[in-house]
Amino acid sequence: MKYAIIEAQGHQYKVEPGGVLEVNWLKVEPGTVVEFDQVLLAVDDDGTVHVGTPTLKGAKVKATVREHFRGPKILVFKYKPRKRYRRRRGHRQNYTRLVVEAIELG
Repeated sequence: MKYAIIEAQGHQYKVEPGGVLEVNWLKVEPGTVVEFDQVLLAVDDDGTVHVGTPTLKGAKVKATVREHFRGPKILVFKYKPRKRYRRRRGHRQNYTRLVVEAIELG
């Protein structure tokens, strides 16, 4: 497999075997294997393109959870002129780093 397009948690990702993928936090322990069955598109080594309607039947992407981490801090600042209104909040999103092991077509 060259690559595949998968859908995970409402987002679409391009994955390759051996590649690293960062998704929103998954409630699994590091070292476990996660399977994604929402494969939208897959390209073979010989260049054959398989397009799903909307997904490919029996196709899976297997990935191993490497670690959980937090993204950079994002500051949200609200301001209204002449009203003395100022609010400052910070946010850090939780992410999970995955290593793609294999792309399987069914």
